Amino acid sequence: MFGLAAGAGALSAQQPDCGERATLRIAVLNDYGGAPVRNGAVVVRWTEAERARRPLREEVRAGGRLVLCAPQDAEQATLWAEWGDVSSEEAVVLIVAGMSHDITLTLRPAEIRTGRLVGEVLDAVTDDPVVAAVVSVPDRLRVAETNRRGRFVLSGVPVGMQELNVRHLGYAPLTYVVEVSSGLTTEVEIGMVPDPVEMEPIVATVIRSRRLEVKGFYERRHWGELVGTGTYYTAEDIDRRRPVEISHMVADESGIRLQCNIRRTDCRLVNTRLSSGVTGACSLNFYVDGLPTRGIPLDDVVRPSEIAGLEIYKGLASGPAEFPPSRCGLIVVWTK
Repeated sequence: MFGLAAGAGALSAQQPDCGERATLRIAVLNDYGGAPVRNGAVVVRWTEAERARRPLREEVRAGGRLVLCAPQDAEQATLWAEWGDVSSEEAVVLIVAGMSHDITLTLRPAEIRTGRLVGEVLDAVTDDPVVAAVVSVPDRLRVAETNRRGRFVLSGVPVGMQELNVRHLGYAPLTYVVEVSSGLTTEVEIGMVPDPVEMEPIVATVIRSRRLEVKGFYERRHWGELVGTGTYYTAEDIDRRRPVEISHMVADESGIRLQCNIRRTDCRLVNTRLSSGVTGACSLNFYVDGLPTRGIPLDDVVRPSEIAGLEIYKGLASGPAEFPPSRCGLIVVWTK
């Protein structure tokens, strides 16, 4: 059962004054009679004329409502709600300065019959992003168009084997059969072949972990890899490395070392760039499923086979906003 609020109620008296910017008035409801849901989260992607901003994740509290001010240069917002392992469908809003936009996001815990496709379309020869490629599945009115980075999102795709069609002038049309899983996101990487170059198109798919998606892992990985602020591993990456202890894998990162006492009874991961000898060791902080380990060695808390996702941040400026800043850096672990 959802965490229900006593009633929808009025919006908070402390709601922001957006002035000349657009206002988004968001209501998060459940699928049982439309009761408001609290303690969920709303994820928003702002799109500007030139680029996409880093997604915003805000918690929804009493009344199941949230009010946001759009950035001044935002032209479009894509948003959805999450509560535990349940999410709503995406809503796309065209931003108009000075206007108030009312959005209702409905969480659907009933049997999920759709999934989501998130992907990237590249030139198979140059690896450059293919901009404005049209991506669709049959019998759907909604299609997606790739952005400046060649990225696209198709939500609400029926579960099962679907024919993914990709078209762009100057490239050979591509049709690929992809399996869509109930309530999950499938990542697709497509290499389009310039016409009339004679070669086979390149397509790779992988199903995202629903748990990691809800926890924001994939969003942080996308932006962290884009600007170089973190290192990210999935369960598949860890399985390929087969570390005896997860600390051994982390210690392979540049600037991080596993420091132990003489008897090796006490080991800790330290940031060598900020350490000065044993007494001046700058130890990294650890979080497991969002909670700090508070001095307990990471290897005593979780085994490599139990990890769904691993995030490594090496400095104060690189850590995500979801966790308290750490001068020495931090390790974030999500279990399966």
